Amino acid sequence: MPFVATNPFSEEILSRHEVMGSHEIDAVLERALEGFRHWRTVEIKDRAHLMVRAAELLEGEIPVVAHLMTSEMGKTFAAAKGEAAKCAATLRYFSEHAAGMLEDDVIATNAARSGVRYEAVGPLLAIMPWNFPLWQVIRFAAPTMMAGNAVVLKHAPNVPGCALYLTDLFARAGFGSGVFTNLFVEPDQIPAIIADDRIVGVTLTGSERAGRAVAAEAGRHLKKCVLELGGSDAFVVAASADMDRTVANAVTARVQNNGQACIAAKRFIVVRDRSDEFIERFVDEMGKVTTGDPMDPATNLGPLVSKAQLDLLAEQVSSSVAQGAVVRVGGTPLEGTGYFYPATVLTDVPATSRAATEELFGPVAVVQVANDLTHAIELGNDTPWGLAASIWASDRHEIDRGIAELDAGMVFANAIVASMPELPFGGVKRSGFGRELSKMGTREFTNAKSFYIA
Repeated sequence: MPFVATNPFSEEILSRHEVMGSHEIDAVLERALEGFRHWRTVEIKDRAHLMVRAAELLEGEIPVVAHLMTSEMGKTFAAAKGEAAKCAATLRYFSEHAAGMLEDDVIATNAARSGVRYEAVGPLLAIMPWNFPLWQVIRFAAPTMMAGNAVVLKHAPNVPGCALYLTDLFARAGFGSGVFTNLFVEPDQIPAIIADDRIVGVTLTGSERAGRAVAAEAGRHLKKCVLELGGSDAFVVAASADMDRTVANAVTARVQNNGQACIAAKRFIVVRDRSDEFIERFVDEMGKVTTGDPMDPATNLGPLVSKAQLDLLAEQVSSSVAQGAVVRVGGTPLEGTGYFYPATVLTDVPATSRAATEELFGPVAVVQVANDLTHAIELGNDTPWGLAASIWASDRHEIDRGIAELDAGMVFANAIVASMPELPFGGVKRSGFGRELSKMGTREFTNAKSFYIA
């Protein structure tokens, strides 16, 4: 089956790309190995120069690549421009800071000198999703390429234009053949690629199902993997929350990227003393969200990525309503062309319903009422996932409790959870393992080699 890009707003087919055969895959992997062998010998200051060049090229093409993202997966044009700018800034960040992150750790022993050095390991397979088609790739590629590794990208099949753009970007920046390459392959071709000796590790951002499959294959061949999987992130509203700030951010947290983000707030857990106020204001503001053409600057919420995603979300909501969930606003797909689902708020959601037990990848918010902060944190942790969470409070004790007690890889206070180059990104429980970004992500796929000089 070819890779097909379909505009989720117009439902028009944009492009088709044939799946690669075994000979083409072999050529890509061989090129990646040769590219790595050269790239690892390039001084880090020269790698940094090329990273800056890639950032400059991207900065000059932000409107073009933003239009490509909007066309292929439906995010608003404003959000797409923001994503492209963030990618360029991240390329610059690691060009400036990777050398320090990769410096030897000198450790005192009885030797004249001893410690740990961090060395590149080889070509890495990166299996990436469609929802942030540039950022998900860049946040992995920038630090690991600065460490001296090569990247072989297997992107989502509905964003082939973004995959080709990234490949071309690094080539034009001068990275050299094989340092960043692209594969158009089907899921059933991935096990053989992971098994290939030329691939030394694999990272995946995607579903829990895909994560299990990739981890099993990597483990079978004793290769390291990093998994960035799903989440049902808690947005905890404490008694001391500034409600003006909290409600405004709650809306953004749920509808950003058309509600299709692993780290988007999905469960809004509010203490009983503030619940009536929060629900009334949140429902009112969600009802004001403008849905429409993602290229229109007035649009807050564009289409979902595909008909399949629209149907899934509609089924999750309707099934939950049949069990007793109450729709406070939204709740049904919009008629007409495009895969549109409105900003939706559900309350009184049964604990066994799909809305309570599955990740809702679209602009649907589940509001839960807790007796107090202790109960709110318990509800926040009552999930198989642990990617991120946020605590909304003005009281320092409540903030500290949220950060300490919410069981997630990332906890933000009075701010929407976001990935940024300075901080490690990753989750716990069924949200995966390993870290991207920061010093931890830069070193994730390196050989931490101990040295001892007598």
